[in-house]
Amino acid sequence: MKDLTEDLWVFGYGSLMWRPGFPHLERAHAHLYGYHRSLCVFSHVHRGTPDHPGLVLGLDRGGRCHGVAFRVAPEEAETTIQYLREREQVTAVYLERHLPVRLADGRRVRALAYVVDRYHGQYAGRLSFDDVLKHVRQGQGVSGRNPDYVRNTYDHLIGMSVVDPLLHKIVDALDQEA
Repeated sequence: MKDLTEDLWVFGYGSLMWRPGFPHLERAHAHLYGYHRSLCVFSHVHRGTPDHPGLVLGLDRGGRCHGVAFRVAPEEAETTIQYLREREQVTAVYLERHLPVRLADGRRVRALAYVVDRYHGQYAGRLSFDDVLKHVRQGQGVSGRNPDYVRNTYDHLIGMSVVDPLLHKIVDALDQEA
């Protein structure tokens, strides 16, 4: 069997889980320790604007995050990294890191992940539920409506048997409005 260290791994915890946008050889459920999924980034491009920011996910310090790891072939690594930088680093709110990830089958790999920069102006930190819901409701950017982003992420997590209480509460509130 080929040595997997030759391949690039990418960890997805939000839209990368359901819309990676790059070719991959393998997709596996994975856990990242030391970070958690959080709606902690004001979106000024993909799911909002500077005047009406949406709210998107970031990996923030502490806890654990269940997501998806994608294995990319060596010949696709450079193109994939360039694509991810263009997609994730539009406003430089994320820090690019290679972090240890545990795959569902027990393998441990280092994966490229985008961690929120807590010193960036778009870092929202912890907001009240009402503020989170307000930003999700109002957000619309070049990648679409913010409620759709939250719902797609929530639905994908449910499909993986992962319950995110905050996303559940937001989706429930959005459903009651519909």
